Amino acid sequence: MKKSFYHNFVPSKAEEQVCKTANALYQVTRVLIEIRDIYPPPVLDFQNPWQIKKTLTHYEVNTCKIRISFSDMFEHVFRYWNLCMANNVVLGHKVNVILWDVTDHHNPKRYRNENVYVEMLPNDDYILCCMELFKDLGLNVDDEIGLYWDPRASTFQFKLLCKTL
Repeated sequence: MKKSFYHNFVPSKAEEQVCKTANALYQVTRVLIEIRDIYPPPVLDFQNPWQIKKTLTHYEVNTCKIRISFSDMFEHVFRYWNLCMANNVVLGHKVNVILWDVTDHHNPKRYRNENVYVEMLPNDDYILCCMELFKDLGLNVDDEIGLYWDPRASTFQFKLLCKTL
């Protein structure tokens, strides 16, 4: 099932009365809903699964938070999450996740504690926070990374694809 926002543009009679009484404008609301997916979720190519590839910015390195765009989050992460978990993030809560660093394929490292979480930003983008990962790998501006949600293990998978000098 795919997740989408339902925007309520038309107020009910009761909502109109409340706005009229309070002499205020009606505020459009939105709710996260599940919709039947016309197309199946993209099949992961486990030889090259990095659905979210990006170059780290100053903001990301300074805050130790990876910014994930609205569209990437909905297309590559939320469609594998249940509605309750996705709704917690959309409502502004931090949702703890497990992150595997598979940069060293023979020695992957798991990050799992209260400091590894996903959170929504005010502009509807999302962040994946993991300070330990940034410190352990010494991530810098312009490093290229890959990221994807593994639905088999319900974890984020991370890989440093290209390190700048």
